[in-house]
Amino acid sequence: MTTPIVRKLRCAVYTRKSSEEGLEQEFNSLHAQREACEAYIASQRSEGWVLVRDQYDDGGISGGTLDRPGLKRLLTDVEDGLVDVVVVYKIDRLSRSLMDFSKLVEVFDRNGVTFVSVTQSFNTTTSMGRLTLNILLSFAQFEREVTAERIRDKVAASRKKGMWMGGCPPLGYEVKDRKLIIKDADAAHVRWIFARFLEIGSGTELAREVKERGIRTPRGNRIDKKYIYRLLSNRAYIGEAVHKGDSYPGEHDAIIDRETWDRVHVILQESPRKRAARTRADTPALLKGLLFGPDGAAFSPTHTRKGGKLYRYYVSQTVLKHGAGSCSVGRVPAGEIEAAVINQLRAVFRQPEIVAGTWKEARAHAENITEADARAALQQLDPLWDELFPTEQARIVTLLIERVDLSTEGLKVRLRVDGLGGLTREMSAGDMGAAA
Repeated sequence: MTTPIVRKLRCAVYTRKSSEEGLEQEFNSLHAQREACEAYIASQRSEGWVLVRDQYDDGGISGGTLDRPGLKRLLTDVEDGLVDVVVVYKIDRLSRSLMDFSKLVEVFDRNGVTFVSVTQSFNTTTSMGRLTLNILLSFAQFEREVTAERIRDKVAASRKKGMWMGGCPPLGYEVKDRKLIIKDADAAHVRWIFARFLEIGSGTELAREVKERGIRTPRGNRIDKKYIYRLLSNRAYIGEAVHKGDSYPGEHDAIIDRETWDRVHVILQESPRKRAARTRADTPALLKGLLFGPDGAAFSPTHTRKGGKLYRYYVSQTVLKHGAGSCSVGRVPAGEIEAAVINQLRAVFRQPEIVAGTWKEARAHAENITEADARAALQQLDPLWDELFPTEQARIVTLLIERVDLSTEGLKVRLRVDGLGGLTREMSAGDMGAAA
């Protein structure tokens, strides 16, 4: 009859003692734990259990933490596949925290390692031991969920009282003694941002002006359009604390008064497209100072109203001085001529020689810009154009166009190559975005 082959199981003994008292003795608590564990391993020799040579001892270290040298060495050997069974004198020698214990068991299970407590009949190599382990892990899960609920309830209660619950403070505040305190220099920037938004109604243009002023976030990062809108919607600035969408009176002082806040949010409630359309009629003409007639005279923007509707035109200075008929092209509708110029710009942006010239000009100021970057920037402007606020459109036209000559045969647009390069650098750096 053939004797069945018993697979050897490498057993590691782990010992721990919370206090250092008595560790100097020749035979201390760690020795007693190890002796009991080694005796248990010897009793299981018929099951293939063998003791590994390495010792994993932690003397004078609490069981409430996993930051223990001996335990770390043990877990490293478990991960390396050098241990099959972990043996301890009592469960609390391994950990006094159910959550930590569950983490250790996860490591053991992942590596096919079993766990044995010699004085508590706890052995995960048996079905009863695994049942006990599952019960303990269920309580550990329950403890985690109860703890999480307590934390959530504490945070909610604290926010309802208007308390600051941590994190990066909003621009304009600093944290002292766990409370938000106004930081005067940054608070002045916040007030200016709110006031300026009331004037221009454009987050894109405001972000550009903020950059020019050198205003940055509390962490020193650049302020972009998204940050502007988050700032304008942060109720901390009117002295409130917010929790899950509900606002409560805060313990801190307000930076912005309620009237300014309400006026800003009347603007924010209107869609960016409607805001752009509403302000477009009040914007300086796109081609002001750029449009010239066949006789070389400049065209000036003008408008008239009929039936409550605004009609915009460009009129030749020759006609203004000498009357109708003094110029072959004396008056053109503003909307039509502006659209024609923009369409020419869009066509120009797709021309390879323009892309190459733009890239060359941009590289003179930023060597890291590639030709692909220049092409992508010019292509991006086409779908982006209609989203821009009129003030931004006027700025870009002035940046890109040197002169527009108008005649009976059509119009001719003269570009600024240096302007194309500057615009490419802006867009590659992410400084320009849709007006919103």
